[in-house]
Amino acid sequence: MNKPLPRLGVNIDHIATVRNARGGNHPDPVAGAWAAIQAGADGITAHLREDRRHMRDDDMERLQLLCESENIPLNMEMAATDEMRDIALQLKPKAVCIVPERREERTTEGGLDVSGQHNRLVPIISALTDNGSRVSLFIEAVEHQIKAAARTDAKVVEFHTGAYAHALDEGEQEKANEILKALQKGATLARSLGLEVHFGHGLTFDNVGAIAAIPEGMELNIGHFIIGEAIFMGLEPAIKEMHRRATQARYG
Repeated sequence: MNKPLPRLGVNIDHIATVRNARGGNHPDPVAGAWAAIQAGADGITAHLREDRRHMRDDDMERLQLLCESENIPLNMEMAATDEMRDIALQLKPKAVCIVPERREERTTEGGLDVSGQHNRLVPIISALTDNGSRVSLFIEAVEHQIKAAARTDAKVVEFHTGAYAHALDEGEQEKANEILKALQKGATLARSLGLEVHFGHGLTFDNVGAIAAIPEGMELNIGHFIIGEAIFMGLEPAIKEMHRRATQARYG
């Protein structure tokens, strides 16, 4: 029996963050990916940043081998640079998500400007698509960005849910409701344009329900919260509980 939607992609970046804090090889993010797969993750996400602050090149190579052997998609997050394009072309992950990236940020902040960077992005997206990777674009749920994404070879948009999560954290319920409506409207538009819809960033047990309930959403990508929660309850229970909450929100 197939797992019910939405699929859950587990981002293992912050296992590497812990490793890199002390140097050496432990904890190994690839071992974490294996554990996540065994716990029911539908995919593994990893961001190879330009500064290599968490994932390393050899991590990505080992992850690709693991995911191929387990028939689980590896979703490589990357900036739209020539270096990252070339690495992705060699690695050939099942999926590539192009994200905005600034060295000074702690994590990815906001969505990609597909409209403004269209001429830069199109050849990178086309090269990755021709190489066998399904490309997604990490964007805000705004009309002109969604329409710009649809004018590329990308097959997926992943909507940035960080602002929604942040509004809830700050107790700004009215603002959160407005952002949620934009995400719902954006998902409907994206699907009508032939794009698959994913969501990610800042999702937790407490806020995932409303996002998972959006019917066009096919996948959730969640990392920091799951890895953090695993410290207290273990990785397998954290993944299973996220699956449960997302599925319950979708199907009741």
